Amino acid sequence: METWQLSLIVFSALTALLLAGVPIAFALLALGAAGTLYVWGPKGLLMLFNTAYGEGTSYILLAVPLFVLMANVLKFSGMADELYEIVYRWMGRLRGGLAMGTVAICAVFAAMAGISSAATISMGLIALPSMLSRGYHKGIALGSINAGGALGILIPPSIIMVLYSNMTDVSVGQLFAGGVMPGILLSVIFILYIGVRCFFQKELGPPGEERFTLAQKMATLKGVVSPLLLVALVLGVMYTGICTPTEAAGIGAGGAFLAAAIHRRLTWERAKQSLLETMHLTVMIFWIIIGANAFTHFLAYAGIQDMLQKAILSMEVNRWVVMGVIQFIYFVLGCFLDPAGILLLTTPVFVPVITQLGFDPLWFGILFTVNMEMAYITPPFGFNLFILKGVCPPSITMTDIYNSVWPFVGCQALALVLCMIWPEIALWLPDQMVVK
Repeated sequence: METWQLSLIVFSALTALLLAGVPIAFALLALGAAGTLYVWGPKGLLMLFNTAYGEGTSYILLAVPLFVLMANVLKFSGMADELYEIVYRWMGRLRGGLAMGTVAICAVFAAMAGISSAATISMGLIALPSMLSRGYHKGIALGSINAGGALGILIPPSIIMVLYSNMTDVSVGQLFAGGVMPGILLSVIFILYIGVRCFFQKELGPPGEERFTLAQKMATLKGVVSPLLLVALVLGVMYTGICTPTEAAGIGAGGAFLAAAIHRRLTWERAKQSLLETMHLTVMIFWIIIGANAFTHFLAYAGIQDMLQKAILSMEVNRWVVMGVIQFIYFVLGCFLDPAGILLLTTPVFVPVITQLGFDPLWFGILFTVNMEMAYITPPFGFNLFILKGVCPPSITMTDIYNSVWPFVGCQALALVLCMIWPEIALWLPDQMVVK
């Protein structure tokens, strides 16, 4: 069978399995196993075992469950309540202040966690009822939570960046450093959008009526000390080269338990919830990793990867056109697939292509992560959309959530374009750090 015919059958089968509702991890694993049997016969199935064992014992990937545990401890410890109280007292009287503050809290959570769900769930439970009860338009309220929550995969530490590093051998520490400036840029764009729109459309985010004295405002700041110290500790030991990202993840997980204990929020029930949630998410991530690696190994040995790469490189167009097409493909895939699955499925094809075209794989990794932020909030299957729906009041429909995100998707697209035009946004900080 010709390679192009095999590739057509494989990708048609993958599409059919996904449309049938088969989880992407098992769809990829099934096709990887079937393809391996076709190419090598039964003896080739040993590759599946070796893939699972190799990925399951990877030192770099040990950071994944540790960062997930750190995020879950912070989520169940209730620190979001204290952070939101700061926003309420300091920014509540500004038009759109609560929505802008929600984005800021999500950015802080992103720097403490590495996943988007922690901030989305916390703000959906705390910030959304508060904003709606104060007359905020549900579009601004829902959009700020969705978009802010998605910052969790860009502002370090980031699980997606750990997976990208494992696939490409780009330094995790440099990827984390590269996400800082784009993360700040995107947070500022979100806040400016909310502020400007609420300034001209006053009914979207009316100012609060309750007044607080300076002493009452200052009293809330103690709630931000522990989170900021934890962020400084985890990122500091990485950027100075004292610890590897995996070691820093361990410090972060331990620091999260300590911070929860200091705030008297660490109970046996919360610790149990954190550990169970960590186990569930980690198992899901590793199944996706195992399935995707089995599938991509089959593609490589069957010659499909080489065929796709040669087809892309043979196009007689400017290399920036190729980069633009790749980013558009990522955007379309993000509407339907999980970002981790997209990463593991496409990286073996696209990274060699962009490297041969002279692009920096570190910079490309940051672009990919910004693009996957859009995937988290883009209908119809954006991950954050369904997480938020699960914690919303019954009066909020899925259509309301879908309609709320499009202006924020535009903000994310703007940030992506800016990072493409000025690569220094992503590359300046990695150039300054000590790599370990």
